[in-house]
This record gives sequence, C-alpha cells and structure tokens, in this order.
Amino acid sequence: MSVPVAAPPGQPKKAATAAWIGSALEYYDFFIYGSAAALIFPEVFFDESDPATATLLSLATFGVAYAARPVGALFLGHFGDKLGRKKIMVFTLILMGLSTFLIGCLPTRDQVGTLAPVLLVLCRVLQGISAAGEQASANSMSLEHAPPHRRGFFTSFTLSGTQGGQLLATLVFIPVAALPDDQLLSWGWRVPFWMSVAVAVVGFVIRRKLEETPAFAQQTAKEGVVRMPLAILLREHWADVLRVVAGALIASVSTIFTVWALSYATSDSVGMSRSSMLWVGALANLVALAAIPLWATLSDRIGRRPVFLVGAAGSAVMMFLYLWAISTGSYALTLILGIVTFGVVYSAANGVWPSFYGEMFSTRVRLSGMAIGTQIGFAVAGFAVTFAAQIAGPDGDDWSSVALFTAALCVPPVIAVLTARETHKVPTEHLGERSQQGARQPERVTA
Repeated sequence: MSVPVAAPPGQPKKAATAAWIGSALEYYDFFIYGSAAALIFPEVFFDESDPATATLLSLATFGVAYAARPVGALFLGHFGDKLGRKKIMVFTLILMGLSTFLIGCLPTRDQVGTLAPVLLVLCRVLQGISAAGEQASANSMSLEHAPPHRRGFFTSFTLSGTQGGQLLATLVFIPVAALPDDQLLSWGWRVPFWMSVAVAVVGFVIRRKLEETPAFAQQTAKEGVVRMPLAILLREHWADVLRVVAGALIASVSTIFTVWALSYATSDSVGMSRSSMLWVGALANLVALAAIPLWATLSDRIGRRPVFLVGAAGSAVMMFLYLWAISTGSYALTLILGIVTFGVVYSAANGVWPSFYGEMFSTRVRLSGMAIGTQIGFAVAGFAVTFAAQIAGPDGDDWSSVALFTAALCVPPVIAVLTARETHKVPTEHLGERSQQGARQPERVTA
C-alpha cells in the first residue's frame, strides 16, 4: 500500500515560486525571438528585395525551435526521470540564457551573407532544446510538491510564469520597436537578447536551492532508478501520451496570436503601428497572469476537463473575432477582443494543462510523458505560424482562412479532453495507476 507523500512545510510555495520565476525568465528569452521574427529579422537576416519571402523565412525560423523540442524532450525527459527534476530545471535555464545571448551577438546578412541565417537557426535550435525540458520539469516539480487538493493551483504557476515572461518580452520590445529604423536594425534589436545573461544568473540562484520532490525521492528509494523511462512510458502510458500530443495543439492559438497576428496587423494591408500592437499582447498577458490561477483554482473544485474544454472550444471561436477585428483596422476593437481571446478564454486551457497532463502519468515517467507529449504537439503549433503565412495568400491578408485553420487545430484538444479521465481528486501517489494495471514490472537498477 502506498504511503501518501507530503512536502516539507513551505516547500510547495517555494517550488511554485521557483517554477514561476524560472519559467518567466526562460520564456522571456523564448518570446523575444517571436517579436523579433515578426518585426526585425526579415530585414536583418534575410533578402530585403523580396519582403514576402523574407517574412515567410523569418517566421519559419520561429518554428525551428518547436521542431527541435521533441528531440530535446526525448533526452531531457529521460534524464529528468532518472536524475530528478531539479537538475533538468537548472540545465535548461542556463542553456536558454546562453543561446539567447548568442543571438544578440550574431552578424547580419549584410556582414556575412547566408551564414547569418544559418547561425540564427542553430541558436534557435538550442532554444528549442532548452524549452523542451523547462515546462515538463517545472510542472513535475510543482505538482509533486503540491497538496493533493490544490495541484491545479500550484502547477498553474509554471504557465502564469510563461505568460509573465511573454509580458516582459513584449514590454522590453515596445521601446526597442519605437527606435528609428537605423538604430533599431543596427543595435537596438540586440539589447533584449543580451539581457539574457541576467536571466541565466538569476534563474540559477533561484533553482539551485530547490529541494527534490518527495514523490520522486520516495519512488527512487522504494523502486530504484528506472533504467529506461521511455520504454515504460510507451508500453504503459501510450494512450495518454497521444492525448497530451493532441491537447498540446492548443498552443497554436498562442503562436498565431503572438506572431502571425502581430505580423498581419503591422503589414501594409492593415497598417497598425508596431508599438500599439505590442501593447495588445502586453495587456492580454497581464490579464492572463490573473486569469490563469483563477481557472486553475476552479479546476481544483470542478475538475480539469470542463475548464480545459472551455478554453479549447472558446479559443476556436474567439480567434475568428480577434482576426476579424484586426482586419477592420479598429485598434479599440482589436485591443478588447485580444484581451478577451488571449487573456481570458485561452487562459482556461493554458492554466489547467500543467495539472491535467501531469496527472495522467505516474511519478517514474511523469517528466518524460509531459515532455514528449507536449513537445510533439508544440512542434506543430510552432510551425502553425509558417502555415498561416502561406494560407494567408500572396498579400498576407486572408485572415478568415487563418482563423479557420486555427479553429481546426483546436479540435484535437477537444477530443483529447473528452476521452481523458478526470483526476483532480486522485491522490498524488495513485496518479497514473489505472494505465499501469496489468503491465509488467519495469526493469530497474539500484539508485
């Protein structure tokens, strides 16, 4: 019989705080790339004689990191379930800070030709590998430290931290985007990337003091270190991995909102200013910071499935309204619908998925399951921006087709939640047990 695991007093709050700050700092790095890919990189790293192609290629480099994330998830998930959550959290933060700083140091196309975009893609791949282990390790850490009846609330700090990082990235880019073009394209765009040095230092100090989770410590003490977490995951939890892959496609709403909609709104066909559109994202993220823990708290009371369903189905509808608002050229309408779409409705799914996905797996494969499942889905979401740029037509203004494409990507998450088990009342030590019934005992080695 399993003995309930309990974190030391104060440790759940400490773990949630570390997850919030670490994710905010990590995703500050990740999202400043998105703003730069939409506003700066087409002119700095690609051929300016063909603006449409340059924009398409720049947005494709944004998706490259998402393509690298499943590969990173295989390795980081494996070692996270063998070595612990803390080591992976520290490693991912350092890797993200270093790769982002290097982007700010890259030579431009005018200086070294085609080598410039090649180096850009290489750094973006490193960002993707880092992000692959970040959320899964932080989610596992906060879930396994949390009181059983408040896992939704405590795990939501990882995602509210992600929104905080996106907000910080947007606020940093607002004054940068307001610089004269000659200063912006020569040195101004580099400043947000150079600031990642502080990200790495602060994050390292915070995370290195965090204790390993009691659930992981108990599992390794009782059963030893799992030799091949991936083999166990695919044998015993394959259906839940597929559900997480499908559910993670909801991130397409975020990438379309953050990158493609920004590029569309500031294009010649609409003509909104860069700074005004960055404020839409900033205010939407500010609202999300409050909405995410509220949705997560609601899920602790009524369950993960209904809250996630509201976010997934509601986002499909709201993206139509948001992109339509941009097409009208009305900034006030765009601002209001942007806040409702991203800050409120999307936050329902965004705030619940850390607990919803994490509770599908047992402790011994939780980090692997979350990392691999989410990163495969996120890979599709990352390239959704590139597909949207193609779907939008040669003039880049077919917003209704992009809205329909985004809504279609919300269908698999709806199916995933309708077929998933409700787990908000399951004790932490019993999570993932149903999918393990009848399974062979895994091969283990002594810790």
